[in-house]
Amino acid sequence: MIDDTKNYFPIDEINGFKVRPGFYTMNGATTFNKSVSFTIHSSNAVSCELVLFKRQRKEPFAIIPIPDCYRIGDTWSILVFDLNIYEVEYCFRLDGPYIPEKGLIFNKHQNILDPYARAVTGQSVWGKKIGDNDCYHGRICSDQYDWGNFVKPELPLSDLIIYELHVRGFTQHESSNVRHRGTFAGITEKIPYLKKLGVNAVELMPVFEFDEFDGSREISGHELMNYWGYNTTCFFAPNTSYSASIEYNHEGDELKRLIKKLNENNIEVILDVVFNHTAEGDEKGPAFSFKAIDNSVFYMLTPDGHYFNFSGCGNTVNCNHPVVQKFILECLRYWVIEYRVDGFRFDLASILGRNEDGSPMLNPPLLKNLAYDPILSKVKLIAEAWDAGGLYQVGSFPSWNRWSEWNGKYRDDIRCFLKGDSGKAEDAAKRIMGSTDLYNPLFRGNNATVNFITCHDGFTLYDLYSYNHKHNEANGWNNADGDNGCTSWNCGAEGETDDMEVNNLRMRLVKNAFAVLMCSRGAIMFFAGDEFCNTQFGNNNAYCQDNIVSWLDWDRMKKYSEITDFTAFMIDFRKKHDIIRHDTLPCSLGFPMMSIHNSTAWNSSFADYTRTIGIMFAGKNSCGDDDIVFLAINAYWESQSVELPHLPSGLYWYVELNTNFIYSAETDYNSFTPKNGDFVTLYPRSVVVCTVRKSD
Repeated sequence: MIDDTKNYFPIDEINGFKVRPGFYTMNGATTFNKSVSFTIHSSNAVSCELVLFKRQRKEPFAIIPIPDCYRIGDTWSILVFDLNIYEVEYCFRLDGPYIPEKGLIFNKHQNILDPYARAVTGQSVWGKKIGDNDCYHGRICSDQYDWGNFVKPELPLSDLIIYELHVRGFTQHESSNVRHRGTFAGITEKIPYLKKLGVNAVELMPVFEFDEFDGSREISGHELMNYWGYNTTCFFAPNTSYSASIEYNHEGDELKRLIKKLNENNIEVILDVVFNHTAEGDEKGPAFSFKAIDNSVFYMLTPDGHYFNFSGCGNTVNCNHPVVQKFILECLRYWVIEYRVDGFRFDLASILGRNEDGSPMLNPPLLKNLAYDPILSKVKLIAEAWDAGGLYQVGSFPSWNRWSEWNGKYRDDIRCFLKGDSGKAEDAAKRIMGSTDLYNPLFRGNNATVNFITCHDGFTLYDLYSYNHKHNEANGWNNADGDNGCTSWNCGAEGETDDMEVNNLRMRLVKNAFAVLMCSRGAIMFFAGDEFCNTQFGNNNAYCQDNIVSWLDWDRMKKYSEITDFTAFMIDFRKKHDIIRHDTLPCSLGFPMMSIHNSTAWNSSFADYTRTIGIMFAGKNSCGDDDIVFLAINAYWESQSVELPHLPSGLYWYVELNTNFIYSAETDYNSFTPKNGDFVTLYPRSVVVCTVRKSD
């Protein structure tokens, strides 16, 4: 850092402040002793002012016009001496043409939030509205967190068991029994639970600064908010209301401590990031940042100046404009360098591959630059490979062997097969084996697919087998919102029931889902709370529900402890068997690495009525011993006999689990499961997993 900044340029005085040109390549607010360099870019503005506020004040105490001679190209930069960063907040004002039909909407009186601000004021306490968008000011941070001798886990993606969670909803309910409910610190308190469960990655739903009051309204006496946070206000700033305490000028330290603690426990951290749209919305939305800086640069606009809406949220970020590309790259680098995050999941990532006119690009420069960036080279890049404009790229998302995908086809095919739909057996087998029809293993390896059955968007796993229809009435849209094609099944009763037969079937199907998911090739992800049958009461679009609908009810773990224990068992089982996750050395029996079987061994043919399949993984484990796993699935409503591959003398098939029985660590499933030679009986709608053992 440069300390004696006064010696490099002549000092000017403007409105009582000593100033000089700032550091043009250092975006936002950068500290140098008691001096701060402020830098902002705009290709269409004609003048710029720096506006300073006392902490938590709405009216500025100083306005400093930035001289034209301090402008180089499209960049204004000014260094202000003798500022107490702990007492100062800031924003900018830009003047320029107002021609809406050309996308130019400058307003010289508008306070503009610095898009590079490391911290944002105005919304520090969840649910406490301070003012309108004009209250968004930047805070000045020094980014001096001490990481010590920090070493990242850098786990292979195919080894990941990702636990998707909402920071607030994970611990906000009183049943979480944490001290700091609904915060980053609350997650830290739950790390022992995460370790016991066995997950090795958490995917945090949006943690960039957002406004939970965006679109807030009252329905039937309940306040609905933008709870999920997919409406970013500032991309470089952590959501201050997720901190247990107000961190003036040290915003983000609590999140950094969480990431460090998780990594120390061999748990990676993936951030769900939203670069496809912003909180500014369409023509009716506010103009507090990008719109006021360079509306026609940062957003995709129609020829008459309106907003393309491929995001379904009012606007679409113009991701492949060179200026925006640079911004996104700098943002991701910042989170990797300053927060040491391990990966990013990109919401509606297909938008990142659209041209400035909205058309899909064959080789999008943004995606390519992120794939080859040296700072990002070790982090996971996971795409939600579709958008709200109809572009669906699962299996075809531009990858450069770096990008992975949320495998939406895995979700859909496995859901349909497990509930007994006809004609889905072949598709299910392909998904379990790594979707090699979508991702050529010669080019993509084992790092292309992220398999999941549930996520934040849709039913929880419990609700998937408890409701035939969505029940989103509480959202206030007459149940018109949310996915209509949920591929769910209520097992014979809609919602909660006292029918034991229905409830037992539901538990069996939940275990089936976890068993199949954990025995699938590729990275694994499931939604927090699924391991103890958390419910959203049939709401499959709980984006606005800051209440028990979205909060995890940890008391359900008492009632559904069997499912929690079963989930932990399946995670441990997956970790013990390398061959499930990736190819190894061939086994001594000559079995292929992966093979498909139906009710007859080595018969890989399928018919529309096929509802029983077997998938075998075979190879060597890390000790050099044979590692053979056979996953047998019966999605039919009657028992089925399945033939297992014949083994030579001295070896036999051992049943490791059978979802027809109540799970217990002491249960001997091998003796409980009917067998006849190489045949094993699968009860109705059940899953059996076998391994090969040596005879005594």
